[in-house]
Amino acid sequence: GSYTVDIKKAILCLLFGGSRKRLPDGMRLRGDINVLLLGDPSTAKSQFLKFATRVAPVGVYTSGKGSSAAGLTASVVRDARGEFYLEGGAMVLADGGIVAIDEFDKMRPADRVAIHEAMEQQTISIAKAGITTVLNSRSSVLAAANPVFGRYDDLKSASENIDLMSTILSRFDLIFLVRDVRDEARDRMICRHVMGIHIGSGGRAGGIGEGGGGGGLGAFGGM
Repeated sequence: GSYTVDIKKAILCLLFGGSRKRLPDGMRLRGDINVLLLGDPSTAKSQFLKFATRVAPVGVYTSGKGSSAAGLTASVVRDARGEFYLEGGAMVLADGGIVAIDEFDKMRPADRVAIHEAMEQQTISIAKAGITTVLNSRSSVLAAANPVFGRYDDLKSASENIDLMSTILSRFDLIFLVRDVRDEARDRMICRHVMGIHIGSGGRAGGIGEGGGGGGLGAFGGM
């Protein structure tokens, strides 16, 4: 639909990234772009995330519901000999690429706090079990979340619909409110499209979420 044009442009900017800057006082500014898609269910937010991770040279997809702070950043693990070693999480493994976090609102607040440093300074500091080090996490974050009431409530303000702290919202460069506008003609068109994929098309219709026919940025422009 037309409402997705700006979202596609934002994800393309996220995939290509920006330029890292170093200010005269020595401060470094990240060049990677972080994007948050927040809105109603069934608006293809997860499809955007999966497609972006498939197109990116380095892409890691994870769900906020099943992710912990250690799984996103890094953890210290003891091996069979009793020695400790570092095991990188999703944001470390995606260094130089993108991390797609679905169901971002379902994450525990403590786990969201753990990625503050990774999203802004693009580093992860570890001081556990005698291991003190700093890991690089130079990755862009593409996250998707639902409003606090499940669907966006027009009778409430944006702050009441968004159940995320300002500290994490400030780390996103672009935030999109994805609305499921009630339009009978549009809903019928989407229904016919979905039914056409599952009925009569067999294995020939490889959609965006499937493996066939949709690989590459050309298919992304046709979403």
